[in-house]
Amino acid sequence: MSILSKSTDVVRPFDPKRDGAWTRQHATHLLWRAGFGASFEQIQASATAGLERSVERLLTPQGEGDDFKVAEPLLRNTAHQTENVADLKVWWLYRMLNSTNPLVEKMSLLWHNQFATSYSKVQSVDHMADQNDLIRRHAVGSFRDLLHGMARDVAMLIWLDSNSNRKRHANENFSREVMELFSLGEGNYTEEDIKQAARAFTGWHVRDDKFWFNRIQHDFTEKTVFGKTGKFDGDELIDLCLEHKACPRFLATKLLTTFVTPRPGTEVVDGLASRIRTHDYDMTKVLRELLRSAYFYSEEVQGSLIKSPLELVLGSIRSLEGKANLQSAAQLLAELGQDVFEPPTVKGWEGGRLWVSSATLLQRANFAAELTKGNDLGPIHDPSSTAEELGWKNDEAAIQHYVSLLLARELAPASLDQLREFMHSVKASRGNRLRGLIHLVMTMPEFQLV
Repeated sequence: MSILSKSTDVVRPFDPKRDGAWTRQHATHLLWRAGFGASFEQIQASATAGLERSVERLLTPQGEGDDFKVAEPLLRNTAHQTENVADLKVWWLYRMLNSTNPLVEKMSLLWHNQFATSYSKVQSVDHMADQNDLIRRHAVGSFRDLLHGMARDVAMLIWLDSNSNRKRHANENFSREVMELFSLGEGNYTEEDIKQAARAFTGWHVRDDKFWFNRIQHDFTEKTVFGKTGKFDGDELIDLCLEHKACPRFLATKLLTTFVTPRPGTEVVDGLASRIRTHDYDMTKVLRELLRSAYFYSEEVQGSLIKSPLELVLGSIRSLEGKANLQSAAQLLAELGQDVFEPPTVKGWEGGRLWVSSATLLQRANFAAELTKGNDLGPIHDPSSTAEELGWKNDEAAIQHYVSLLLARELAPASLDQLREFMHSVKASRGNRLRGLIHLVMTMPEFQLV
């Protein structure tokens, strides 16, 4: 039976007296869902800090470390100098893996997928980087401001052919996407709404690599959209979308399928949509309620999402404290189907069950082998050193550590016995046995879930 009894329960706060004590498993669940994996120390810190302080830390801007302050701008400058999108991918992967603000990067990825724009057409590292900066500025802030900003974003305007949107012949590309993919979802507008809305965006062009309002090509006459009539311009049209009853439900579904559950029910969607409307699209307030809710930590939610390639690859590297070769990681991510800055279509990555197939499952298993061996992807923290640092007295301690770290759940007795049998039967050095154990845990079906 679902934990929910009415729509508002979706943000009912987690209460230790009613829902049980805050545990390492809860902390691991939060840090994987709100970022890209977590090290043993990070999980321990969150478990000690408790739920409220852990969530608040994720939502409060944190200062970056000294290494980050040196490496991140160097990687960014390299991408601009080479004008090679492969270098820009490495820059963003570095941020996702090393930033002390993982939720900002996770939300930036969500919005990148929603406002799916590809370098393949834009053909400008500068414009793609600028769009990524815009997304990050508003990632956990105002969706209202983000949507308005995206309507003027140069990469987006190029992506959706806005320079061909002229008064005498309105191009419907942007108006269609702003309704279907950016704010409302299919079935919540008419074809006439799209045609009328396109006129509101006429003259929203690019000139000299900047947004340019071409007054000569703008239609200043009346338009009728969603049953309302006025001399709407693009900003007013976006406000109409934000006022539409479908918009908070559309965003609620996005947030829930990204952070909570693959198939949110109507009550859950309606409950979160109500909070989005109440908070006027302020994502900090919405996420604070969602990530502190009992529903987020319920048994039916934990381990219910299939890891995206980014969660799988970066989460594994971060959890095992790897020194990543990000060029190799970027290539692997493209092979697994998640090539940042180059989403496959205007709909982005659909994700979910589409992340896994017989081919990608084999690639995921190969990734686990490569990572634990420390080949092209770079070395992980030596598991023998981990054993000494944590003072493991026997194999059982190692098994429990890696199951907790990588799976964040209790394994069935048969699965635990399989790990014990491996550790008992393999004749190798302690380090190699531990690497084999990590590989075996990472090839379990449970590791594909988060």
